[in-house]
Amino acid sequence: MRSPVRSLPPNVGRWASRARWLRWLDALAAWLLVWGGLALTPYAKTPGATAVAAAVLVGLAALVSPIRRRWRPLGALILLSVSRALRPGDRAWLVLPQHVEPVIVTARRRLRLVVARPDQDLAEGLEVRRTRVLVVPASG
Repeated sequence: MRSPVRSLPPNVGRWASRARWLRWLDALAAWLLVWGGLALTPYAKTPGATAVAAAVLVGLAALVSPIRRRWRPLGALILLSVSRALRPGDRAWLVLPQHVEPVIVTARRRLRLVVARPDQDLAEGLEVRRTRVLVVPASG
C-alpha cells in the first residue's frame, strides 16, 4: 500500500522554504530606506543612533497590518519572475504560509492569476496577485 503523503518536487520545496526569507529581505529593504531617509535629515546624530531609530520605526510600521501586507518591493519582483512563464492550462503549486497545494492556472490578467484545484470545477477559481502569493510552475 502506498503512502497517502506525497513529497513535494524539489524546486517547490526550495521555494517554499525561501518564501519566509523574502519577507525578511523586504524588511531589510524597508530598514535601509528609512535609515537613509533619517540620515539625510538635519537632526541626524550618529549613524548608530539613526540605525536604531530606523529599526524602531520599521518595527512600529510592521505592527500596522496593511503596511506589512503591502510592503513587498523586492519580494514582489522575485515572485513575478518565478511565475512569469505560467499560462492558462499550466499546472503549478500555490505556496501559502500554512501549506502548499497543486493548482491549475485558469486565467492570467497582468499581475493576477486565477487558479483552481484539480478536484474542483474550473469555474470556481481563486484569483491571486502574483506579487503577493508564490505560484511555482510544476515543471522546472
